[in-house]
Amino acid sequence: MVRPDWLPNWLAWPQWASDAWAYAVTIWNTGVFDMTYGQIFSIIGIILISLIIRGIFARTIVRAISRAAAGTKTNLDDALVVSISEPLKMVPVIIGVFIAMSMVQLAPPVRAIGDKLVQALVAMAIFWALSRAAGAFSFLLGSFQQTLGWMVRAVQVLFLLMGVAAALQIFDIPILPVLGGLGVFGVALAFGAQDLVKNLIAGVFILVEKRFQPGDWIKVEGGVEGVVESIGFRSITVRQFDKSPVYVPNAVFSDNAVTNYSRMTYRRIRWTIGVEYRTTIEQLKYIRDEIEAYLVHNDDFVNPPDAGLMVHVDSFNDSSIDYLVYCFTRSTKWDEWLMIKEKLAYKVMEIVHAAGTDFAFPSRTLYVQKQDAPEIFAPPKPSPEAARISETTTAMKNPDIAGGRDDDTD
Repeated sequence: MVRPDWLPNWLAWPQWASDAWAYAVTIWNTGVFDMTYGQIFSIIGIILISLIIRGIFARTIVRAISRAAAGTKTNLDDALVVSISEPLKMVPVIIGVFIAMSMVQLAPPVRAIGDKLVQALVAMAIFWALSRAAGAFSFLLGSFQQTLGWMVRAVQVLFLLMGVAAALQIFDIPILPVLGGLGVFGVALAFGAQDLVKNLIAGVFILVEKRFQPGDWIKVEGGVEGVVESIGFRSITVRQFDKSPVYVPNAVFSDNAVTNYSRMTYRRIRWTIGVEYRTTIEQLKYIRDEIEAYLVHNDDFVNPPDAGLMVHVDSFNDSSIDYLVYCFTRSTKWDEWLMIKEKLAYKVMEIVHAAGTDFAFPSRTLYVQKQDAPEIFAPPKPSPEAARISETTTAMKNPDIAGGRDDDTD
């Protein structure tokens, strides 16, 4: 009769229990993959315990580190905690797998696989932490954080791929053939997605040259004008002033001229003002001097040599004598610039009217002149030379008359 060693001798042990125990021992010592079911159950039990400890570890250690980092003034330690918080939770699992491999007597091939599994988990945890760190420390980019967001995500994916490659290398899976296949696939993809690659390269140049950034007011040659919302992997989102978004490929910005109005130092006003032709020289000088004095003594406008300021009689038009008013405002904001232009327009009207003249507009003047009836003109007789030339010409045109023939004779 088979009975457990831990069972007291005084306790009766029926035959059916002995048979059941023998059957259980047989199953326990039987297994697959060079492991008994007992070993398998033991490993599973140790890993389950490590998972339970993982939850306790996450609630205590990780939270304690997070609270300690939150008490400091710098954001670097906070970003570090965010980057390692999730990978740190793998530590109890890795320790549990290592203990399970050590406590259970396994066959050498299975033990080798277990050791490689522990090494692969460690490598994955390290590269996972690096991937999260790339995202957590993205705040160091400052104003370029939103602009370079796609590059940060690309770095995160690269770290994850490196972790997978390290795990494959640990299990003696060759990586070079995989990389070679990916290289051939990349070449084929590049030929099939030339526009995508072109837009990607153009986006890199836009970021390096720093032509604009989110929030800038730009105008692209061809009609797209608005505020930059985001710079993406393939395209840039421009919000027009009617609030409609326009998604412009990056290549458009590299192939066309882009005006960045947000980086204007000053904003220009260029006007052509026409006055009537009846305006005298003294009135023209008065208008010019008064407009120039207003621009020079007004703080809204920039004075030379910081920027140009000119008021001159420029040209004689069909219906007007034209002034050129050329100046710059200190404010580059559109609404403020419009208000400054409005004040200048009011002042110009006051000056022109005060000078005693007015603005010209396209017009046409008709002059009617009264004349007496023309006298009848009698031309003088031709000179002898002119008479001879006339007779010679007539004779050449009528040869019969020149030969003395009379058509009335037989």
